[in-house]
Amino acid sequence: MTEPKLADDEGRLAALGRLQILETPPEQPFEKIVTLVRTVLAVPIATVSLVDRDRQWFKAQRGLEVQETARSISICTYTIQQAEPLIIEDTHLDARFAGNPLVQGGPRIRSYAGVPLRTSEGYNVGSLCAMDTKPRRFSPADIAILSNFANIVSDEMELRLIASTDFLTGALSRRGFEEQLGREIARHRRYHRPSSLAIVDIDHFKTINDSFGHPAGDDVLRQMGQLIAKVLRPADVYGRLGGEEFGVLLPETGAADAFVAAERLREAIQNHRFEMPGGHRISVTASVGVAECGEMEEPKAWLSRADKHLYEAKTSGRNCTRMAPSDASARA
Repeated sequence: MTEPKLADDEGRLAALGRLQILETPPEQPFEKIVTLVRTVLAVPIATVSLVDRDRQWFKAQRGLEVQETARSISICTYTIQQAEPLIIEDTHLDARFAGNPLVQGGPRIRSYAGVPLRTSEGYNVGSLCAMDTKPRRFSPADIAILSNFANIVSDEMELRLIASTDFLTGALSRRGFEEQLGREIARHRRYHRPSSLAIVDIDHFKTINDSFGHPAGDDVLRQMGQLIAKVLRPADVYGRLGGEEFGVLLPETGAADAFVAAERLREAIQNHRFEMPGGHRISVTASVGVAECGEMEEPKAWLSRADKHLYEAKTSGRNCTRMAPSDASARA
């Protein structure tokens, strides 16, 4: 990995965000790896640690009772700053960590071996760690084993992303999008920040298939995915919910601003000319339903509320946006 990427924390955070793995529930591949690390290396603590902007979050852990810690006390934040594994035989003898709360208090980390988890772009987004509560020398064989497991973790993070992506449009699959909604709801509950959801449905899509054939319909869907990605902000997320329906997640966006964003997207679709086989270009419109995140929300309920307003847009003549009033969202 090149030195600039080691120092590029914003690029690293973007790479971590691309993986869409923070705040996800336990998954068997990662659980198996930390279990194997603890067993094979005979350590009491093993973690898959992901370093966010201000915290480290554990995708999987054995021997710890917490889900996350502040980044400021994370040993892994040092691991991601280098290309090679970070090995500490005795934290009490290392000035960087001797006074660390995780060393002086629970879980009383005394020795540490961490291998950076590197993305396909070459950024270290976290580490696979083996920790002991007593001083220990990790042998070259131990480090090789941990490094091999770290490669598996990195590969698994990329593979889970592929499984969550719709192959035709490049958008998240419905499963991947619902997982993203769950993470956004958790963030909303934790920080009390606004967030909104839009469902976009292509009008009269059956007519396109009937007139030009299903391959042409696929071309429209593919171009629709590209257009949505172009119009959205970097922090926004979109997924294909099924057929000709797309979901758009708008973090840090209240109802009024979400309506403006949805209208901007709808107008971009209306003004775009979609290429058809034989050089033909056609106009396409879309109907949009918008709902702001409520306090007691769940992903399926949030989708259902946005879908209700999509139905209103459809019955109002299509090519329009309908939205739940913000006060109704707040009561939901």
